[in-house]
Amino acid sequence: MWAGRILCAALSRAPRGCRPQSALAQLRGILEEELEGIREAGTWKSERVITSRQGPRIHVDGVSGGIINFCANNYLGLSSHPEVIQAGLQALEEFGAGLSSVRFICGTQSIHKDLEAKIARFHQREDAILYPSCFDANAGLFEALLTPEDAVLSDELNHASIIDGIRLCKAHKYRYRHLDVADLEAKLQEAQKHRLRLVATDGTFSMDGDIAPLQDICRLASQYGALVFVDDCHATGFLGATGRGTDELLGVMDQVAIINSTLGKALGGASGGYTTGPGSLVSLLRQRARPYLFSNSLPPAVVGCASKALDLLMENNAIVQSMAAKTQRFRRKMEAAGFTISGANHPICPVMLGDARLASCMADDMQKRERGRSNAERQRRARQRSMSPGANQGLRRRWLFRRECPSLAEEWP
Repeated sequence: MWAGRILCAALSRAPRGCRPQSALAQLRGILEEELEGIREAGTWKSERVITSRQGPRIHVDGVSGGIINFCANNYLGLSSHPEVIQAGLQALEEFGAGLSSVRFICGTQSIHKDLEAKIARFHQREDAILYPSCFDANAGLFEALLTPEDAVLSDELNHASIIDGIRLCKAHKYRYRHLDVADLEAKLQEAQKHRLRLVATDGTFSMDGDIAPLQDICRLASQYGALVFVDDCHATGFLGATGRGTDELLGVMDQVAIINSTLGKALGGASGGYTTGPGSLVSLLRQRARPYLFSNSLPPAVVGCASKALDLLMENNAIVQSMAAKTQRFRRKMEAAGFTISGANHPICPVMLGDARLASCMADDMQKRERGRSNAERQRRARQRSMSPGANQGLRRRWLFRRECPSLAEEWP
């Protein structure tokens, strides 16, 4: 006791702020060392500041004129679609800027319920629940659904949000090799002792554009009494005959139990995510999913934009067919120009350069070239060399030696 009193007295006489400042200095040193390591590895991610609307052609701070943008997830070009923008403005005017509340207190408006019903109808599921993002949807699902009696089997290259969501739950965790159905089957056999078995996979893997073998996964799930969960963020709106996603593309819509996806890519590109599946599951998530219970409702403008984007998709699938044609054109022209394009026939077209630092330098060099060109010269060269390496100035830097080149939202010149 006396030692504690002496220590407290000594601390009370010390200059205020002395110890916190020392700890802060230590933190700064640790952080600077970490940041320098990222720079040396050539994987530093810079943020180019866009000064225009999102689209296939954008204006970037520090670059005169416009550049071609290959790196947004604006797969269908709906982020700047006039009808989508007008729907957002109308929702903003009618329902306000936001709710200042979580959903279950006083944050649910009619447009939220309408959008959830529309999402369920689009995916041909019983119900749907909205989240601020699909990262939140993945964070909310596994913890609410799975218990220590259950098991989750995850592809080793699943998105970080799936991995983090699985970490939050107390289920037994199995990881199978990427796209390896034989290894998945071995893990399913091992997991037979558990109450529920949930196979979790991306529909399309965003780094490489490869597509999960859902037909085989669903067959194994049926054989071993498991459920199938798909994160379809990089498929919703443009894969499949009507844009329903990977499960439609591969003909297993009636076999995938749960789908998580996003409103922040093809469906207007603003923000928001969702889970769609059995009505009882959605009801449970409304009671237990922490990101849903403790996050503010989606802003009305975001809801209005996403709702209109779904309307456009369900009215006509021409935009989906156009997307597929542009993907094939890009891949064909890039390969003809001598580039190696990885992945399946998906709008994510990784241009394989073989080295992360080279990829970063190439992206910077292509953007620098634009600074010295006049608008007239740029337009002339774009028409002459629309698929040459120098035209791809918007390629996104990707770690693990990849570049991702999502689709164009309109025809190139």
